[in-house]
Amino acid sequence: MPENIHAGHRDRFRERFLQQEGRDMHPHELLELLLYYSIPRKDTNPIAHRLLEEFGGSISAVFDAPIQRLEEVAGITHNTAILIKLVPVLAKSYLTDKTDVGTVLQNSDDFGNYFLPRYVGCTNEEVHVICLDNKYRLIHAKRVYEGKVNAVEISIHKIVEYALLNKASGIVIAHNHPNGIAIPSSADIETTMKLAETLTVFHIKLLDHIIVAGDDFVSLADSGILASYLKR
Repeated sequence: MPENIHAGHRDRFRERFLQQEGRDMHPHELLELLLYYSIPRKDTNPIAHRLLEEFGGSISAVFDAPIQRLEEVAGITHNTAILIKLVPVLAKSYLTDKTDVGTVLQNSDDFGNYFLPRYVGCTNEEVHVICLDNKYRLIHAKRVYEGKVNAVEISIHKIVEYALLNKASGIVIAHNHPNGIAIPSSADIETTMKLAETLTVFHIKLLDHIIVAGDDFVSLADSGILASYLKR
């Protein structure tokens, strides 16, 4: 009997992936292929199906699941759970790296599309800030807060200090609603107004505040909330 009865199937599966770069592959097939690299001698197809069934048929829910929950699925070892959790981290790093210093970001679509990859896999709330020069070129980007955030607790002092340190002409802030929808709360609006007012003292514009939820975002600048400050 061959050392691994699934070897021929695996070779064909890998070749299919290489030829078409996974474009025609279903979520369970992509998971099956991924699991090859931590489960060398088992049929990973039923394990892939179990993962999807356990997490509502959503591949993103599989990758977002806590490692302890993954290990509860039959066939998922600790090392396999780590491999699964590595995927969104690598995806986030890859997408983030594609936007380099010097990139021009000048409208709400640019801002939103810049921030979306930074929230891939985020289950806690995070606040991010980007600093731009007077030609809307990216100077620096930073996550300034991670944790359970109430918008009114965002440190205005910390953000202003960061903008001054990078000699920004304008900044854009973003935060996420991990379990909600991309609609600003009254606290979000209040904090945005306070931050914009404080930044004007230092001749820095708050160009936008982006709120992210899943693969959606809203712009407070587009809503008109920042109009009076952007005209100064």
